[in-house]
Amino acid sequence: MTNQPKPTHPTPPLAPTGAVAPVQALIMVDMQTAFVAGDGAVPDAERLLERVRGLLARARESGAVVVQLQNDGEPGTSDETGTPGWEIHLPADTDRGEIVLRKTVDDGFEDSPLESLLRDAGVKELAVCGVMSEMCVRATASTALELGFRVVLPHDAHATYDIPAAEGISDVVPAATVSRVAEWTLGDEVEIVPRAADVVFTKP
Repeated sequence: MTNQPKPTHPTPPLAPTGAVAPVQALIMVDMQTAFVAGDGAVPDAERLLERVRGLLARARESGAVVVQLQNDGEPGTSDETGTPGWEIHLPADTDRGEIVLRKTVDDGFEDSPLESLLRDAGVKELAVCGVMSEMCVRATASTALELGFRVVLPHDAHATYDIPAAEGISDVVPAATVSRVAEWTLGDEVEIVPRAADVVFTKP
């Protein structure tokens, strides 16, 4: 039997349960009704919502910065701008200064005031959650890492859809597998936390 090849890059670290250093901000990516409620929701959407609600409650209680990203979908898409599916499913508390940033691309930092908003608030460490794992969640987390932020990604607080079967290419790729691969592609700088419940927040 031949030896198996070693990975070409280090495995992203899995933070031990209960040993996650606090973060100062929560970035909620595209938690819009089209993706988390109804027939078009991602698989196991109720579980995702439960985890994200917990993150949001603890962030608010601690005084951490909360930013929600909202995708402006094209006409005819499930998140078409102005439609019920486009609405933020867990409304921002604007009275406590929570901000919704609209976007038309995957990366929440691109052509956006997100970086300056975080810098001005004194944020150096943040958690990212939401949908879709391999698209907007990954793109936003990747840029945050490139900009020098410490990034915590709770494994059970981001989600996506199954990849449909493609003849001659692959069978259906389950959503859970897609999400895990998205984590892996972020490399060894991101902190993967198995449970959102272990993410701790603090005021900047």
